[in-house]
Amino acid sequence: MNGGMSIPVWDYRREYEAERDDVLAAVDRVCRSGRLILGESVKAFEQEFAAYCGVRHGVGVNSGTDALTLALRALDLRPGDEVITTSNTAIPTVSAIVSAGGTPRFVDIEPDTYLMDLSRLEAAVTPRTRCIIPVHLFGQCVDMDGVQAVAARQAVAVLEDCAQSTGAEFRGRRAGSMGQMAACSFYPTKILGAYGDGGMIVTGDEALAARLRRLRVYGTDGSYYAEEHGCNSRLDELHAEILRRKLRRIDAYIARRRDLARRYDEQLCGSGLMLPAVGPGSTHVYHLYVVRHPARATIVEALKGHGISVGIHYPWPIHLMPAYAHFGGGEGSLPRTEQAAREIFSLPMYPSLTNAEQDRVCGTLLEALATVRLGS
Repeated sequence: MNGGMSIPVWDYRREYEAERDDVLAAVDRVCRSGRLILGESVKAFEQEFAAYCGVRHGVGVNSGTDALTLALRALDLRPGDEVITTSNTAIPTVSAIVSAGGTPRFVDIEPDTYLMDLSRLEAAVTPRTRCIIPVHLFGQCVDMDGVQAVAARQAVAVLEDCAQSTGAEFRGRRAGSMGQMAACSFYPTKILGAYGDGGMIVTGDEALAARLRRLRVYGTDGSYYAEEHGCNSRLDELHAEILRRKLRRIDAYIARRRDLARRYDEQLCGSGLMLPAVGPGSTHVYHLYVVRHPARATIVEALKGHGISVGIHYPWPIHLMPAYAHFGGGEGSLPRTEQAAREIFSLPMYPSLTNAEQDRVCGTLLEALATVRLGS
């Protein structure tokens, strides 16, 4: 390895050192409270996070995946019911559909934002369609006016996948406030990350919120009597208290991510890379800074040789994976998704990344790109 210390694509340790006293105070408060499951910290965080998203109700669960699964279960999917989403997403989006008893139906993506191509959405609706899951990928929202227009015409539900978009907005509305429900993730890498798994469903519908609270605790209302089949999926008190405190700092986290994105834009403009595009009406929070180049493999290896890690989100389209291929149309059915999977990669992006480290990433990347041009 050349070029000094390694630079990971994501790291939490500096942030932890800066916030350590507050994190440990949160742990101490919970451990001294006498309540470790579904106590006051969970209740307070549910209220505060829902308010941040711009809705009335939050239901804390074990993970973002469970948030999707339970939200879909609350829609009473029946075998054969279809849920429309994209293949360019994390596996949990589609895994949740199948776990809830639905059938995923895929539409292709826009070539610059990598979000759902709404020009193809209505044609994907069939008489079996029950729900649309727009994935607010990489840190910005799908055009929710377009999604809602199709959903209203076709009388189907909308469940936002907000795992990567906490704090993002579309035309002044926060991610999570524009569908019947929204699934959010607190996985450590996320904009608002825990020190383990965690998730939440947010909604403006009081009846849905009440049902989701039953579903997360074996289908009960806190007793030993099950009203319906549920599961065990509860956000724990420790993470709820930590996340409450981190929520107070979320604007600073997002501001730093946007500053890093601006610096990437400035240094990499004209480099031959395709840089992130921000859709009309969107504000981007840069959960990931995703670039694109047809010589990805060569570039990634060059960066690796200098101790710089990148991510690929995502290297395999879900509709071509063995677990889910029988739901898709096979290779060639989603050409934009498939091409993006061959070319995109994510540069280091987290609030504690220093300017000097980012400058090194950019300098090394520009050298790699120059080598690629000379070799072409």
